[in-house]
Amino acid sequence: MTNTALITGASSGIGREFAKYHAHLGGDVIIVARRKDALQALKSELETEFGISATVIAQDVGNPDGAQALYKTIKKSGLKVDVLINNAGFGGHGNFLERDLNDDLAMIDLNVSALVTLCHLVGNDMVAKGSGRILNVGSTAGMMPGPLQATYFATKAFVNSFSQAIDHEMRPHGVTCTVLAPGYVKTEFAATANLEGTGLVKQRGKTAAETAKIGYDAMMRGKLHIVNETMLSFVTNWIIPMMPRRMILKSIAGMQKK
Repeated sequence: MTNTALITGASSGIGREFAKYHAHLGGDVIIVARRKDALQALKSELETEFGISATVIAQDVGNPDGAQALYKTIKKSGLKVDVLINNAGFGGHGNFLERDLNDDLAMIDLNVSALVTLCHLVGNDMVAKGSGRILNVGSTAGMMPGPLQATYFATKAFVNSFSQAIDHEMRPHGVTCTVLAPGYVKTEFAATANLEGTGLVKQRGKTAAETAKIGYDAMMRGKLHIVNETMLSFVTNWIIPMMPRRMILKSIAGMQKK
């Protein structure tokens, strides 16, 4: 029986740690990102250390038809996906009206459209065989509005809602979908999103390896939603929903000011 995980955004950060953790457990991986050199280095590391098979696909799934092109490549290769981890995504700091609209539309393409596409295509294959696990990487950002990262927070709110809904639909067919909602994690994300110098990145948070393990283990248990820190889970699930909306907006904006 195969145990192959398809992981997007696998060249660094949490995605890289997902690949390492799955390989550590003896599973093969299909690792996807734009940076082929980084993927090749990871492939060599995983195959040498864990004796598994790693397939590299250099693909920007955020491009128009990028996710469909990835799926076609996988099908042509004869590979079967048992675990889908939609990890690829990015954010961007600044007032919405002052940001380049194309940057935010590209964010929606990657964070939302690519994820939906892969869930639909791979999810259908999983339902057809009666088994499968999907892990969508959301964020605690998806559990509140986000001034100065309005589009990013909104995309993660979509991931949160969408993932739970499709889990309910697919679960009777042997397929589950879990949302991992991390707080701040020290990866390339902050630099790419221009968040350095904000209060958000001063938080200690969990490491990428810790976060990947928490999310992966929750997926394998069939959990619906998991936050990677106990106290943060309490705050986002029980405190923030009770706060006045304007207070939440002011607090989040303050955390993201430079």
